[in-house]
Amino acid sequence: MHVYRREALAAPADRSEMVLQSIVILVVSILSILGAGWIIVFKSLRSFRHQLILGLAASDFLMALNFLSSTAMNINGNEIGAPEHQTFCSFNGFMTQVFVIQTDYWVLTIALCTYVILAGYKSLSSWVQDQRIFLSCLPWALSLLWAGLGLKLAGYGDIGAWCWFTSDEVRLLANFVPRWVIIITILSMYARLYFILRKSHKSFISLGNSNSTSEPSRERTVTRSNHDIWRYHESDAAGRRRLQRIARLMIMYPVVYMLVWTLPTAIRVYQTIKHTPAPFALQTVDKVSNLTTTLSQH
Repeated sequence: MHVYRREALAAPADRSEMVLQSIVILVVSILSILGAGWIIVFKSLRSFRHQLILGLAASDFLMALNFLSSTAMNINGNEIGAPEHQTFCSFNGFMTQVFVIQTDYWVLTIALCTYVILAGYKSLSSWVQDQRIFLSCLPWALSLLWAGLGLKLAGYGDIGAWCWFTSDEVRLLANFVPRWVIIITILSMYARLYFILRKSHKSFISLGNSNSTSEPSRERTVTRSNHDIWRYHESDAAGRRRLQRIARLMIMYPVVYMLVWTLPTAIRVYQTIKHTPAPFALQTVDKVSNLTTTLSQH
């Protein structure tokens, strides 16, 4: 029987912790598969953004299956860190890298398209919505490229519940630095979009008030124009509630995404600087965070 040996600071200290962590990740993977599967099967594709979310859900579904396979092997005693499973570990690590960074690319793509469409860039918005196949393939192409470079330049090894980069420095530079650039970019775009929506709403209300005393024919003309611009709003009150809800969501999502990745980033920095493993419980939460992105986006 293979004697368990920690290969990375991110890996559990002994076999009992490895099995326990694998059980936790197995359960979370099943829940993630169910959640992503629900989005894939039942989510209405009523908008371009929802079609992109479907791509994110499919990526998360496949990532959870990848984790399901590695944790099931660990629990059954076929430890992924064993020499005879080196090929599987390399493949598992490659797929982990593909889907983890692909999640970031999907999130960025969704944010960019949302910003372009809602900010009123008509020509760019039309181009974006005409390039659905290209935009859907882009996260796959980029993630496969970077995962291939990772396999060639660094390789993948056992980190406990699955295989990935065994070096915290490599994971920090390859995954977490780009991720935080993406998070800051999304936060900046959505903050700007928030103010654009607020300004548009105020202009809409002001225009409605200024026309309330105009002649009937002019009022009908302006009302029709307003209806063309804000066709989703049945009334001033409904429009205000909808805009406020959209504005809140624009700010809330990048904040939630930022909070999800704060602890994993702190652990990477801590282990990189101290060369000491974080407590087992924190490392397990760190791994669980990889499986929460799709549900927070939904």
